[in-house]
Amino acid sequence: MYPDEFDYYNADSIDEALELLDEHSDAETELLAGGHSLLPAMKTGLSSPDVLIDISGVEAMQGIETDGDTLSIGAMTRYSDLTDSEGVAEHAPVLADAVRQVGDVQVRNRGTIGGNLAHADPAADLPGAALASDATLVVEGSDGEREIPADDFFFGMYTTDVGPDELLTRIEVPSADGAVGTYVKKPSPSSGYAMVGVAALLDTDGDTVKSASVGANGVMDHGVRLESVENALVDGSLDADTIEAAAGHAGDDLDVAMMMDDLQASNEFRAQLLEVYTERALTAAMDGGSTPAAAD
Repeated sequence: MYPDEFDYYNADSIDEALELLDEHSDAETELLAGGHSLLPAMKTGLSSPDVLIDISGVEAMQGIETDGDTLSIGAMTRYSDLTDSEGVAEHAPVLADAVRQVGDVQVRNRGTIGGNLAHADPAADLPGAALASDATLVVEGSDGEREIPADDFFFGMYTTDVGPDELLTRIEVPSADGAVGTYVKKPSPSSGYAMVGVAALLDTDGDTVKSASVGANGVMDHGVRLESVENALVDGSLDADTIEAAAGHAGDDLDVAMMMDDLQASNEFRAQLLEVYTERALTAAMDGGSTPAAAD
């Protein structure tokens, strides 16, 4: 199938992209990053933009840098660059583990972290990892930069806090400082997207859990934090009994009736999967999880 006609612009800088957004504010406008979600939607008629602004080549939105205790990732950085980065494996292990499970080699060679997060597909792998990593998403518009904690970024299906005149320019992740990060998912047999995905980041002192961050995707219409699981873990021993008990709280803050319900899985089944995959993520963390050495 072929998309409807549209005007195409290639932005060379953040300022040029923002100027194009302003210039075409009265038209149906889409931003092109990796294109793995947008182009199929255009070909099937689900999306018919009048204007397409290509931001994939904006150099200021690419690359990975470490500044003190913060890892900064340009929004147009491709998955393959993240999987090859020792800095990401060391400072953002849960994000590194999730990125390795996105799509296939072809997708990871073209897709971008910013495109994934800004698109906010509820079944995408990165929202849960961004939440568990306590990431901050930086957007830029005509009024300058704005920092959005991951907890406040996702509103609903394909909906975020990014305004129509703004760009997601980079993602900042606080260093995990030796914490263990894991991501596990029940993939859709047809697409590989997450029917349920759980990301966990645990910081321990010996066998005691000092802090825990757990995020999930594929369950609700947007990525969510599992705070009851986190609370059940902190100050407890990192053992099988604690993990099983904590996983039992996975759905405490969620309304089963509001969970995703489709041909692949009912909301009741997703609630069961959430508990199972929360336990698997925490068990993987207990067993060592994603470490810098395992990133190769």
